[in-house]
Amino acid sequence: MITQDNTAIIIPARLQASRLPNKPLLDIHGKPMIQHVWEKAVSSQLGEVLVATDSKDIKNLIEGLGGNACMTSTKHISGTDRIYEALNKIDLDQRIEFIINLQGDLPTINTEALNTVLSLIEDDSSEIGTLACVFRNKSEIRKNQVVKAYCDYEENEISTMGLDFTRKSDSYDHNKLYHHIGIYSFRKESLKKFVSLSQTEREKNEKLEQLRALDNDMKIKVGLIDFLPVGVDTPEDLEEIKEILKK
Repeated sequence: MITQDNTAIIIPARLQASRLPNKPLLDIHGKPMIQHVWEKAVSSQLGEVLVATDSKDIKNLIEGLGGNACMTSTKHISGTDRIYEALNKIDLDQRIEFIINLQGDLPTINTEALNTVLSLIEDDSSEIGTLACVFRNKSEIRKNQVVKAYCDYEENEISTMGLDFTRKSDSYDHNKLYHHIGIYSFRKESLKKFVSLSQTEREKNEKLEQLRALDNDMKIKVGLIDFLPVGVDTPEDLEEIKEILKK
């Protein structure tokens, strides 16, 4: 059973983003982006919140806000590998059983989305949970920078097992492609299994860590939500976020 006591939201944050340097510390209406994400996680009241980072500046910022942060290796190949190191540092009494991996560049995330992704691992039919939404603009499907979840939902179904994840759309039925949202939930044993696996060629080629799970037959349940939390990868994304959060 999922409770506040056995759940952790871990936010991986690193400064060395190639497309948008120092991304977690970029200002959005007087607050660094990572602070917006951390505040949303705390306000959800789903469990302990921890920022896992390789930056002393980020660690000091979160601790200055009264939050918890820990330093992690600079060598991790994915955010999921980073949160596993952080989990082992904080969960010394083996209390945490359910983990949300919340990306540090999703300042418009809300409690509904966090609740939904957590609920996807409530029973053991899935090892990992993640989210998607319907494409509002079908032209987005053809953009390789937009990650797609390939799912075959039955009528009125709001969660199903993910069949694939891709940046390319040419060889897929577009009616079964959904806009993937990069937030994940794990059972602890599933997280441990994931980080023990080697990167697969598909993961390396598409730069999608969830393909490591699928390529090793791990089950990923994809929940449908009715809005898209906008991620920040480019200066244009940052300006869009500023307009959204101004409202």
